[in-house]
Amino acid sequence: MGKLFSDAFTAFNNLLYKHTILILTLFFCVGLSGALWNMSHLSSNLIRSQAIHHAALYAQASKEARTLYSNEVVNSAKTIPGIVVTHDYKNTKGGIPIPATYLIELAHRLTEKNSDMLVRLYSDYPFPWRAEEGGAKDNFEREALVALRKNPRSPFYRFEDYKGIPVLRYAEADIMEQSCVSCHNYHPDTPKRDWRVGDVRGVLEIVTPLHTFIKQTRQGLRGTFLSLGIASILGILGLTIVMGRLRQTSKELEKRVRERTAQLEDANQKLSIEQEKSDRLLLNILPEPIADKLKDGQSNIADGFAEVTILFADIVKFTELSTTVSPRELVKLLNEIFTAFDRLTEKHGLEKIKTIGDAYMVVGGIPKYRQDHAEAIAEMAFDMQGEVAKFNAKNHTNLSIRIGINTGPVVAGVIGTKKFIYDLWGDAVNTASRMESQGLAGSIQVTESTYHYLRDRYLLENRGTIQVKGKGEMITYLLIGRLK
Repeated sequence: MGKLFSDAFTAFNNLLYKHTILILTLFFCVGLSGALWNMSHLSSNLIRSQAIHHAALYAQASKEARTLYSNEVVNSAKTIPGIVVTHDYKNTKGGIPIPATYLIELAHRLTEKNSDMLVRLYSDYPFPWRAEEGGAKDNFEREALVALRKNPRSPFYRFEDYKGIPVLRYAEADIMEQSCVSCHNYHPDTPKRDWRVGDVRGVLEIVTPLHTFIKQTRQGLRGTFLSLGIASILGILGLTIVMGRLRQTSKELEKRVRERTAQLEDANQKLSIEQEKSDRLLLNILPEPIADKLKDGQSNIADGFAEVTILFADIVKFTELSTTVSPRELVKLLNEIFTAFDRLTEKHGLEKIKTIGDAYMVVGGIPKYRQDHAEAIAEMAFDMQGEVAKFNAKNHTNLSIRIGINTGPVVAGVIGTKKFIYDLWGDAVNTASRMESQGLAGSIQVTESTYHYLRDRYLLENRGTIQVKGKGEMITYLLIGRLK
């Protein structure tokens, strides 16, 4: 699951990188659409709020006008002889309308002056002369009467289509005052005689079309939308320019990175080649485990080995040969012999230590111990004799090889900081060298310690006791061949 999310995130990043301008433009358009939708929503709320506020002001103005008329006009007129307060004031001499009739007439006048507006006063207990138009005519008016009786202090309103146009229908309760109670309860034509102060006598409804508010709001928003449109176009253009420049810069950087990466790869490849050359050169000088220690930063590398077998070999009559050939030819011939010896060293898994002049030194059992170190050295000695014989046949020479072998403990390590070498120290090394120097041309002389390792598999001849420099008398053996 984690890999799936990671792959999806990587794919999204790649898409974003390749189509940055398009995606940012889409995001910008989505954001702009959201802003426009929000503004549209706000404008709708604003229209509704304005319509409700406008209707509430009309209702309040109408009620205040009736109250003013009732208190200041009707009450004063009653004291004047000949003035009659009646609903049928038009047909009565000296008649003036009662407050309710005044409010009804005011509503008619407002409706006539504002053809888009309707002001109505209705009740479910209209007087007989208003029975036709004074009662509830539709569901809204009936619902308004029920709702306002339950909660007369809160207006009842609804936004709906009325006669084919969107309107606000706003209704407020017409609450009975003390003066109204006396009139309505004792009037001979009243349909209800148990009115009390605070009862809902009827409903004052104001129907307000919304198109005027919509027009005003749209006019206000038109400039805002125009500004947003211009800002959006400028924003997209600016974004395109910036992203184009960023993309160009990115391409230039990518090009530089590719060039620099190619240079680094080329340098790394060359460095790797040089490192391989250095490693090969180092391995030509040192055993691989010792070379690894040096590369790891170790110094003073030295190891002790309890038993190894050391071989020294010398090319007999090579010095005489050097007087008959050129130096270049001499080096070529010696290199041919020692190259063959190096191949034998690798063949038998031995470690070449060094060459000194026409002498060759090799050891078995280091740097990794092996039980057959003596046998491996013996096989090496036989093969070295064979290589010298091949050399003589090829080059028409009469060289021979003298080999000395000894087995014993040694110390091996690296000495020097410049032209360092891997070398051996110990009495066993000196004894092996004496076996070679005091041996016989064309023979392989071994010490008694080596004899004990080889006697079960090889044919050895007791040479007897010889005087060895620095060691005194020693019994030595000549390695003749292999046992069948």
